[in-house]
Amino acid sequence: MTTTRLPRKASVLLAGLVLAALAGCGSADKGPAEALGSKAPAKAVPAAPPGLPGMPPLLDPHDVYAADRPNQLSPVVKNFPSRVYVPNTSSNTVSVIDPATYKVIETIPVGNQPQHVVPSWDMKTLWVNNNRGHTLTPIDPATGKAGEPVEVHDPYNLYFTPNGKYAIVMASMDKELVFRDPHTMNRVKTVPVSCFGVNHADFSADGRYFIVSCEFSGELLKVDTEKMEVVGQQELPFEGAMPQDVKVSPDGKTFYVADMMAHGMWVLNGDRFDTPTLLLTGKGCHGLYVSRDSKEMYVSNRGEGSVSVFDFKANRLTKKWELPEGGSPDMGGVSADGKVLWLSGRYNSEVYAIDTRSGEELARIPVGDGPHGLAVYPQPGRYSLGHTGIFR
Repeated sequence: MTTTRLPRKASVLLAGLVLAALAGCGSADKGPAEALGSKAPAKAVPAAPPGLPGMPPLLDPHDVYAADRPNQLSPVVKNFPSRVYVPNTSSNTVSVIDPATYKVIETIPVGNQPQHVVPSWDMKTLWVNNNRGHTLTPIDPATGKAGEPVEVHDPYNLYFTPNGKYAIVMASMDKELVFRDPHTMNRVKTVPVSCFGVNHADFSADGRYFIVSCEFSGELLKVDTEKMEVVGQQELPFEGAMPQDVKVSPDGKTFYVADMMAHGMWVLNGDRFDTPTLLLTGKGCHGLYVSRDSKEMYVSNRGEGSVSVFDFKANRLTKKWELPEGGSPDMGGVSADGKVLWLSGRYNSEVYAIDTRSGEELARIPVGDGPHGLAVYPQPGRYSLGHTGIFR
C-alpha cells in the first residue's frame, strides 16, 4: 500500500481547519476548551468492594460498631426487660440476673452443658447452646420463658451471617462448621475442618469472610461467607497456643484473637491473613468486648482475675483492673448504656459487674456451677452476628 504524504505547510493548514471545525461544533452547549477536551479529567474514586449480598450497609464505613451507641435500642428489642442470662455449664441451668438489683430472679433448666446464650440475627430469640445435650433452647427475651429445645448436634457456639441468611454452628468436637437455617436450624451445608476445637469467630467489615479460632490445635481459619468454604488456615506461632474470642477493630482492618496460653491477643490483618503478632495482656487472656464509643476494648484475663483495657487509636494497653478478691473472668458483654461490663466467673460460680469508667467491681453475684458465655440483653444494634452478642 502506498502512503501519500502532505507537504508540511498543507498539514499545518489542514490541522487548523479541523480544530476550527471542532470548536464550532456544539458550541451552543459547550465552551471551546471543553469541546476540545482540555478540561482536566475527574479524579477516579476507587469503588468500595461490594459487601456480602443482602447485608445491611454499615452506618459508618469507618466504624463497624456505629450502631452500638449507648441505649440506641432497635424497635425490636426496646421493650424487652433488661436482664443478664448466665449459662451454667455444670449445673445445666441459666441464671437470670436483674441488673438493677444485682440479684438472680430466676433459674431456667436447660439441656446438658450449656455453653453460650446467643441472640438471634433478628434479635427476637436467645438461643442457649446445650453442647453435650445436642440441642438449642430458645428463650423469649420479652417474657424470659424457655421454649421447646431444637435438636442440633454439638452446638458449642453459634453465629449468624451478616445478611441473616444462615446460622453457623461451631461444632467443636465434630470438627465442623455447620450452616443452618437461622429460624428452623435445619442443616443447609456442613463444612468439615481439619483443625480441632472451632469455637469463636468474627466477620470482616464487608461481611465477605470471617476468622475462626481453633482452640485445641492452636490454629486460625479464614472462611468465605457466601461460598461457605475455608479459604485459609494457619498455625499460630506459639507452642501450645489456645485461641479463644475473636473481635474485629472498629475500622474493620484488624482482627484480635485472645489466647489463654499465650497470655495475650494475636493481632492479625484479616485481608492478608498473614502471620499475626502477639500483644501480652495478662494470664489466661480470654474474652474481648468493645466499648459503646468504639474507643476501647475490654480484655478478660481469666487466669489472673483481671481485665485489661486496650485503646484502639493509641494501639496499646492503657489500664488493667484487678478484681479485688481475684476470680476467673471469662465471657460476657457490656450493658446497654455502656457503663457496666458483665463477665462470668468460670471457676468461681459467680458473675462480676465492673464499672467501665473506673474499673471498680460493682457486684459479685453467686450463680450456678461453671458459668460461661453470658448474654447481656437487650443491647444496641440493628442485628446480631451471634456469640454472646456481636451487634452491627
